[in-house]
Amino acid sequence: SIVPDIAVFTWEHIPFLANGEVPDRFEQSPDWVIEILSPEQKSNKVIGNILYCMEHGCKLGWFIDPDDLSILVFLCDRQPILMEKTDILPVLAGVELKLTVDDVFGWLRMA
Repeated sequence: SIVPDIAVFTWEHIPFLANGEVPDRFEQSPDWVIEILSPEQKSNKVIGNILYCMEHGCKLGWFIDPDDLSILVFLCDRQPILMEKTDILPVLAGVELKLTVDDVFGWLRMA
């Protein structure tokens, strides 16, 4: 199974149990998947995980490369987009969030 670094589900896609709780395992792809490349990971393997999610209903994917300070964005039915510095990142429809690539890497540098 594929477990991304961050998985975002819209409210209507959260599979609540009969008792109203959220299950520990989700069987469907998230609406938005975010992967941060770690030094020990192979980029093609991580990108492959994003592509798998996109092929199974995910609407948005971010591949964050800390060494390159860039984010490769995956959207449905489009070529990936390389975003850098002050580029404003796309988010899911209905999410009120305005982030640049620099904002994301600023969070990762919190040290």
